[in-house]
Amino acid sequence: MGLLNLFKKKAEEEAPKEAPPVNPSEDISAYSHMRVEVTTTDGQMLFVAKLMHPQRTTAELHQYSEANNSLLQNQSEMEPLPVHIRGYHDRLRKAVYMEGFITPQPKHIWLVSHLSVARVGNDRAFFRLDTDIPASVTKFSGRNAGEHPCRLLNISVGGARISSEQQYWEEDKLLLTVKLLEDRDPSIMYCKVLRVIEKEDAPCEYGCQFLELNEADQDKITENIFTAQRKSRSGAK
Repeated sequence: MGLLNLFKKKAEEEAPKEAPPVNPSEDISAYSHMRVEVTTTDGQMLFVAKLMHPQRTTAELHQYSEANNSLLQNQSEMEPLPVHIRGYHDRLRKAVYMEGFITPQPKHIWLVSHLSVARVGNDRAFFRLDTDIPASVTKFSGRNAGEHPCRLLNISVGGARISSEQQYWEEDKLLLTVKLLEDRDPSIMYCKVLRVIEKEDAPCEYGCQFLELNEADQDKITENIFTAQRKSRSGAK
């Protein structure tokens, strides 16, 4: 079934009669600029976006990942589509789950109506991608300077955990290069070692915090994490 037909079918089945109740103590404006994954109510991925201008029960989603072109066709014929909106708030360090109905606007913007917060939790791991893929780190000066191979064990928007045969120390600055997805360009992140995890009979692991990431870099990492998670879920089915 095409996404356009999915819009119409879901709207017919679940079109809202009235706005759901809103918790008056929930300041939804706190989630402005949060990077989110937008899915149908049955878990089908639609796109990755940035939540903008949230006000009580409305907001805008500024799409920055690829989406099926049918999402943007025949806009005037589309009925609002019920969706789940999942994001992680960096400052609050909370996972945020929302629900609402979206309709397309020009320039890859989606209007969200009947927006409500379903749950706020501590399940940060859901926004961290567990991996075990080859990568490399470059140290430009000091002990063990140079480029050396490593393994990327996990990654989030804020940092990564790697394992390496090379020895590094807390506060060391490294350049991490990794290809998160086969069909994407490698990601290059400047980071600092926050902790050293020694292992018996295994390479040391290093918890690293990303430094100097601009907003576009963060968006790209978020998109790659959501894309890899979606592919992993699809492969498990």
